[in-house]
Amino acid sequence: MKLTKYEHACFTLEKDGRCLVVDPGNITDDFVIPQNAVAVVITHEHPDHFDESKLQKIVNDNPGLVIVGHQNVVEKVKMTTTKSISAGESTDIGPFNLQFFGGKHAVIHSSVPIIDNLGVMINDTVYYPGDSYAEPGVPVKILAVPTSGPWLKIGDVADFVLAVNPELAFSTHDAHSSEKNKELIDFLLPKLIDSSNTSYMRLTKPLEIDG
Repeated sequence: MKLTKYEHACFTLEKDGRCLVVDPGNITDDFVIPQNAVAVVITHEHPDHFDESKLQKIVNDNPGLVIVGHQNVVEKVKMTTTKSISAGESTDIGPFNLQFFGGKHAVIHSSVPIIDNLGVMINDTVYYPGDSYAEPGVPVKILAVPTSGPWLKIGDVADFVLAVNPELAFSTHDAHSSEKNKELIDFLLPKLIDSSNTSYMRLTKPLEIDG
Protein backbone atom coordinates (compact mmCIF):
# COMPACT_ATOMS: atom_id res chain seq x y z
CA MET A 1 0.00 0.00 0.00
CA LYS A 2 1.00 3.61 -0.50
CA LEU A 3 0.19 6.03 2.32
CA THR A 4 0.05 9.74 1.50
CA LYS A 5 -0.38 12.24 4.32
CA TYR A 6 -2.02 15.56 3.49
CA GLU A 7 -2.40 18.69 5.59
CA HIS A 8 -4.08 18.32 8.98
CA ALA A 9 -6.03 15.07 9.51
CA CYS A 10 -6.33 13.80 5.94
CA PHE A 11 -4.48 10.88 4.42
CA THR A 12 -5.01 8.35 1.65
CA LEU A 13 -4.10 4.71 1.15
CA GLU A 14 -3.73 3.17 -2.29
CA LYS A 15 -3.81 -0.55 -3.02
CA ASP A 16 -4.46 -2.59 -6.17
CA GLY A 17 -5.27 0.54 -8.15
CA ARG A 18 -7.88 1.74 -5.65
CA CYS A 19 -7.76 4.57 -3.13
CA LEU A 20 -9.22 5.13 0.33
CA VAL A 21 -9.55 8.70 1.62
CA VAL A 22 -9.69 9.52 5.34
CA ASP A 23 -11.01 12.79 6.83
CA PRO A 24 -10.75 15.33 3.99
CA GLY A 25 -11.66 18.38 6.07
CA ASN A 26 -11.89 22.10 5.41
CA ILE A 27 -8.34 23.01 6.45
CA THR A 28 -6.68 20.38 4.27
CA ASP A 29 -5.72 22.78 1.51
CA ASP A 30 -3.16 20.58 -0.26
CA PHE A 31 -5.49 17.65 -0.91
CA VAL A 32 -5.35 16.23 -4.43
CA ILE A 33 -8.59 14.51 -5.47
CA PRO A 34 -7.83 10.93 -6.55
CA GLN A 35 -9.44 9.47 -9.66
CA ASN A 36 -9.60 5.93 -8.26
CA ALA A 37 -11.29 6.36 -4.87
CA VAL A 38 -13.67 3.66 -3.66
CA ALA A 39 -14.47 5.08 -0.22
CA VAL A 40 -14.07 8.00 2.15
CA VAL A 41 -13.94 7.41 5.91
CA ILE A 42 -15.15 10.29 8.10
CA THR A 43 -14.26 9.84 11.76
CA HIS A 44 -16.58 12.58 13.06
CA GLU A 45 -18.60 15.62 12.08
CA HIS A 46 -16.22 18.49 12.94
CA PRO A 47 -15.52 20.49 9.76
CA ASP A 48 -11.75 19.97 9.91
CA HIS A 49 -12.60 16.30 9.22
CA PHE A 50 -15.92 16.53 7.36
CA ASP A 51 -16.18 19.11 4.57
CA GLU A 52 -19.29 18.57 2.43
CA SER A 53 -18.04 20.75 -0.43
CA LYS A 54 -14.79 18.79 -0.64
CA LEU A 55 -16.71 15.51 -0.48
CA GLN A 56 -18.88 16.65 -3.38
CA LYS A 57 -15.78 17.27 -5.49
CA ILE A 58 -14.42 13.82 -4.62
CA VAL A 59 -17.75 12.21 -5.52
CA ASN A 60 -17.91 14.13 -8.81
CA ASP A 61 -14.62 12.53 -9.88
CA ASN A 62 -15.42 9.10 -8.41
CA PRO A 63 -18.98 7.98 -9.17
CA GLY A 64 -20.07 5.09 -6.98
CA LEU A 65 -17.90 6.18 -4.08
CA VAL A 66 -19.07 5.07 -0.61
CA ILE A 67 -18.84 7.44 2.37
CA VAL A 68 -18.43 5.61 5.66
CA GLY A 69 -19.09 7.09 9.10
CA HIS A 70 -21.36 6.94 12.11
CA GLN A 71 -25.02 7.82 11.71
CA ASN A 72 -24.62 11.50 12.64
CA VAL A 73 -22.22 11.90 9.72
CA VAL A 74 -23.86 9.87 6.97
CA GLU A 75 -27.31 11.35 7.53
CA LYS A 76 -25.82 14.68 6.37
CA VAL A 77 -24.53 13.17 3.11
CA LYS A 78 -26.88 13.36 0.13
CA MET A 79 -24.51 13.14 -2.83
CA THR A 80 -23.57 9.43 -2.92
CA THR A 81 -23.94 6.01 -1.30
CA THR A 82 -23.24 5.91 2.42
CA LYS A 83 -22.60 3.24 5.02
CA SER A 84 -23.42 3.86 8.68
CA ILE A 85 -21.01 2.12 11.03
CA SER A 86 -20.41 1.92 14.77
CA ALA A 87 -17.50 1.06 17.03
CA GLY A 88 -16.98 -2.69 17.14
CA GLU A 89 -18.11 -3.17 13.54
CA SER A 90 -16.11 -3.77 10.36
CA THR A 91 -16.67 -3.62 6.62
CA ASP A 92 -14.84 -4.40 3.38
CA ILE A 93 -14.80 -1.94 0.48
CA GLY A 94 -12.63 -2.77 -2.52
CA PRO A 95 -9.21 -3.92 -1.28
CA PHE A 96 -9.70 -2.28 2.13
CA ASN A 97 -10.84 -3.92 5.36
CA LEU A 98 -12.04 -1.29 7.84
CA GLN A 99 -12.47 -2.00 11.56
CA PHE A 100 -13.90 0.65 13.88
CA PHE A 101 -13.11 1.43 17.50
CA GLY A 102 -13.76 3.95 20.25
CA GLY A 103 -17.02 5.78 19.83
CA LYS A 104 -16.52 9.22 21.40
CA HIS A 105 -14.49 12.37 20.78
CA ALA A 106 -11.89 13.35 23.36
CA VAL A 107 -13.02 15.85 25.99
CA ILE A 108 -12.39 19.47 24.98
CA HIS A 109 -13.98 21.05 28.06
CA SER A 110 -16.73 20.13 30.49
CA SER A 111 -18.96 22.76 28.82
CA VAL A 112 -18.55 21.25 25.33
CA PRO A 113 -20.80 18.29 24.42
CA ILE A 114 -18.92 15.09 23.59
CA ILE A 115 -19.78 13.98 20.05
CA ASP A 116 -19.45 10.61 18.34
CA ASN A 117 -16.03 9.73 16.92
CA LEU A 118 -14.67 6.56 15.37
CA GLY A 119 -11.15 5.21 15.28
CA VAL A 120 -10.39 3.15 12.17
CA MET A 121 -7.98 0.29 11.50
CA ILE A 122 -7.21 -0.27 7.83
CA ASN A 123 -6.09 -3.68 6.59
CA ASP A 124 -4.82 -4.63 10.06
CA THR A 125 -1.98 -2.18 9.44
CA VAL A 126 -2.79 1.53 9.83
CA TYR A 127 -4.73 2.80 12.83
CA TYR A 128 -6.12 6.32 13.18
CA PRO A 129 -8.15 7.26 16.28
CA GLY A 130 -9.78 10.40 14.90
CA ASP A 131 -9.99 12.99 17.68
CA SER A 132 -9.55 10.54 20.52
CA TYR A 133 -7.14 8.34 22.42
CA ALA A 134 -9.21 5.23 21.71
CA GLU A 135 -6.97 2.17 21.85
CA PRO A 136 -7.84 -0.61 19.40
CA GLY A 137 -6.67 -3.38 21.69
CA VAL A 138 -4.96 -5.19 18.80
CA PRO A 139 -1.45 -4.93 17.36
CA VAL A 140 -0.81 -1.79 15.30
CA LYS A 141 1.97 -1.48 12.75
CA ILE A 142 1.45 2.19 11.84
CA LEU A 143 -0.29 4.77 14.03
CA ALA A 144 -1.55 8.10 12.71
CA VAL A 145 -1.19 10.01 15.97
CA PRO A 146 -2.85 13.40 16.54
CA THR A 147 -0.27 15.90 17.78
CA SER A 148 -2.11 19.23 17.98
CA GLY A 149 -5.58 20.51 18.80
CA PRO A 150 -7.75 22.12 21.48
CA TRP A 151 -8.37 18.77 23.22
CA LEU A 152 -4.77 17.59 23.30
CA LYS A 153 -1.59 17.83 25.34
CA ILE A 154 1.74 16.24 24.46
CA GLY A 155 1.94 14.10 27.59
CA ASP A 156 -1.37 12.42 26.72
CA VAL A 157 -0.14 11.91 23.16
CA ALA A 158 2.99 10.16 24.45
CA ASP A 159 0.97 7.95 26.80
CA PHE A 160 -1.33 7.01 23.91
CA VAL A 161 1.60 6.05 21.68
CA LEU A 162 3.13 4.01 24.50
CA ALA A 163 -0.18 2.22 25.12
CA VAL A 164 -0.76 1.38 21.44
CA ASN A 165 2.93 0.51 20.92
CA PRO A 166 3.03 0.69 17.11
CA GLU A 167 6.10 0.02 15.02
CA LEU A 168 5.79 3.52 13.52
CA ALA A 169 3.84 6.61 14.56
CA PHE A 170 3.45 9.61 12.28
CA SER A 171 2.04 13.04 13.11
CA THR A 172 -1.46 13.98 12.04
CA HIS A 173 -4.09 16.52 13.11
CA ASP A 174 -1.29 19.07 13.01
CA ALA A 175 -2.44 22.05 10.90
CA HIS A 176 -3.13 23.99 14.10
CA SER A 177 0.61 24.01 14.86
CA SER A 178 3.05 26.69 13.83
CA GLU A 179 6.31 25.49 12.32
CA LYS A 180 8.02 26.20 15.63
CA ASN A 181 5.50 24.07 17.50
CA LYS A 182 5.94 21.24 15.00
CA GLU A 183 9.66 21.39 15.62
CA LEU A 184 9.01 21.23 19.37
CA ILE A 185 6.70 18.22 19.01
CA ASP A 186 9.20 16.44 16.77
CA PHE A 187 11.87 17.06 19.42
CA LEU A 188 9.82 16.12 22.48
CA LEU A 189 7.68 13.19 21.39
CA PRO A 190 10.55 10.83 20.47
CA LYS A 191 12.09 11.51 23.86
CA LEU A 192 8.82 10.84 25.69
CA ILE A 193 8.34 7.48 23.94
CA ASP A 194 12.00 6.49 24.12
CA SER A 195 11.21 3.53 26.40
CA SER A 196 9.27 1.88 23.55
CA ASN A 197 10.35 0.39 20.23
CA THR A 198 8.18 2.87 18.30
CA SER A 199 9.75 5.05 15.64
CA TYR A 200 8.20 8.51 15.18
CA MET A 201 8.27 10.67 12.07
CA ARG A 202 6.48 13.49 10.26
CA LEU A 203 5.56 12.30 6.78
CA THR A 204 6.61 14.67 4.01
CA LYS A 205 6.32 12.22 1.11
CA PRO A 206 4.32 9.06 0.33
CA LEU A 207 5.27 5.96 2.29
CA GLU A 208 5.20 2.44 0.85
CA ILE A 209 3.98 -0.07 3.44
CA ASP A 210 2.94 -3.72 3.59
CA GLY A 211 -0.73 -4.38 4.12
